[in-house]
Amino acid sequence: MNSYQLIILIISLSAGFAYINHRYLKMPFVIGLFFLSMLFSLSILSSKYWAYSYFENIKEVIAQVNLSKYILEIMLGFLLFAGSLHVEWSEIKKQLKTIGIFAIVGVIASTFIIGSLFYGISGVLGIEISFIYCLLFGALISPTDPIAVLGILTKANVPKRIETTIVGESLFNDGIGVVVFIALLEILNTGSEHFSLSHFGLLFVQESIGGILFGLIAGYLLHKLLSTINHYETEVILTLAFVMLGYELCLWLHLSGALAMVIMGLFVGNYKQDQAMSDITMDYVDKFWELLDVILNAILFILIAFVLVLIDIKGIYILMGFISILIVLVSRWIVVFLPKTLLPKTINMNNKEANLIVWGGLRGGLSIALVMSLPESEAKEVLMVATYTCVVFSILVQGLSIENVAKSLLKLTLKTNK
Repeated sequence: MNSYQLIILIISLSAGFAYINHRYLKMPFVIGLFFLSMLFSLSILSSKYWAYSYFENIKEVIAQVNLSKYILEIMLGFLLFAGSLHVEWSEIKKQLKTIGIFAIVGVIASTFIIGSLFYGISGVLGIEISFIYCLLFGALISPTDPIAVLGILTKANVPKRIETTIVGESLFNDGIGVVVFIALLEILNTGSEHFSLSHFGLLFVQESIGGILFGLIAGYLLHKLLSTINHYETEVILTLAFVMLGYELCLWLHLSGALAMVIMGLFVGNYKQDQAMSDITMDYVDKFWELLDVILNAILFILIAFVLVLIDIKGIYILMGFISILIVLVSRWIVVFLPKTLLPKTINMNNKEANLIVWGGLRGGLSIALVMSLPESEAKEVLMVATYTCVVFSILVQGLSIENVAKSLLKLTLKTNK
């Protein structure tokens, strides 16, 4: 099997899983797709015992493909632009203080909380992993993903400000999480496995401020170009070109391409959109990026099924994976309830709504993309298993239960108000 055949297989599986889910399972799209991908992962891993030559063939092909480069340097830009393009800035502004605290302070705090707990517990279990890798795990697992939960929250009649907070937090903590991850990864790639707060701080400022400025400039230029024509095919291609070229330039300039794509998507999707694009163009642009977002997330879920064959999965890694679920939930509870307690006037929500935000903080494709981009090492294998375990729990357990949790908490809130 060569690389092109692998792409054919991945796209075909994504289409097949999407059909099976829509026709039979009736799960929310992302949840159903991930569930079927998980079953596929188990079948591939078990083939080691009943179809060894097939298993080895897959392993050889995956080992030859530089997945980390494609994920971190190509796919990520598309995913983040697509996610931000459909967000309503007018709603985000109303909850901007809350979103900012959760997305910026929350991600940084969560990175250190998760990293420290992971480092301490892994040491107790006898897993040798350096602190910088534990911080990398904290950075990649901290960002939340609204894709799987947004439609469910809407059906559960969640208050608009809570829905906006979850979506807005996810949008910005994706960008911040990637900045923190890349800053830590650069420290690791320089040959030092010892964390330096000053070095991290400089890298964070360079990446984040530079990325935001780049995104604003690129977004404005794209807006001006779109406003001079009325031809939806050309305008769709322009958005595609700006994402590809802009993300590549950010990598070359050592700026945060992640934040740049988030800001550019927000700018194009909200700033005088009616002047830049006709209704027909807006419809085509929205549908194109929505479809691309779905396809890329589907590909990520299938890719993780294949990448797992490269890992020598040990029982202790699986145990650490289950412990990681608790670590992530504890961290999530702290970063939501601590600012709520310290800043009650700023974080305007009751305990029931805060619990909903805690449980609605799903992890998804971004975490998988980031962990797959790590350099090959035994530490990566530990983090791959931990990340996959957390995402499985997040999407299948939290995702499938969030509607009932939301309805239950809302009923309690209504009774309390009465």
